[in-house]
Amino acid sequence: MFENESLYTFYKLGQVKKECSICGADFNPEPGFYFGAAYVSWGLTVALWVSVLVALKTFDWWGWIEFGFLTHPLTFLLTGFSISILLFPYMFQLSRSMWASWFVSARTGE
Repeated sequence: MFENESLYTFYKLGQVKKECSICGADFNPEPGFYFGAAYVSWGLTVALWVSVLVALKTFDWWGWIEFGFLTHPLTFLLTGFSISILLFPYMFQLSRSMWASWFVSARTGE
């Protein structure tokens, strides 16, 4: 779907191909089509931050680290930002792929 298949090579990270090589679906149906993917990205980011919080609370419960949401906010913020930056290219392309899968239909070949 993407011009550049590598996630961590930022050259043309968001450039999509004109059409699918398998089914012929148009990946650029209209200008600004992928602006809606920002909503998907927001949902994925919220899920990521909730997952970080749950993981830190679980590690605290197991006794691996000492963590409290109100007593150790810096741990939560640094962990969340680090993981967000690390996973940004993946979540960016995933949100665009999800948006396209919901609204782009394949040509039937008729």
